[in-house]
Amino acid sequence: MATTENRSRMLDEVREVAGDLHKAGLISKRRLEEYDALCQMDDSQLPAPDIRELRQKAQMSQSVFAAVLNVSVSSVQKWETGEKKPSGASLKLLNLVKRKGVEVLLY
Repeated sequence: MATTENRSRMLDEVREVAGDLHKAGLISKRRLEEYDALCQMDDSQLPAPDIRELRQKAQMSQSVFAAVLNVSVSSVQKWETGEKKPSGASLKLLNLVKRKGVEVLLY
């Protein structure tokens, strides 16, 4: 797994490449802003009780929450018990739900 320093350096590289692509006219300003927003997304770990709380606050069953996040029910169960930790896109989505609410994934 990448360290925080490596992850940060990689995101800096993504931002730089996106900026160069924009300068060359290969991506729009809007796409550049999307890359920048993705690079700045919080990917901090969420403790198991926080994940359960997010789901309960959304008034969703584990199966519905799993469907919204596009993961298996087993994954949600393991996250909520602390058996496993979310990573990658799932972690980013959970942090987005934490900040903005599950509604951002539904519309």
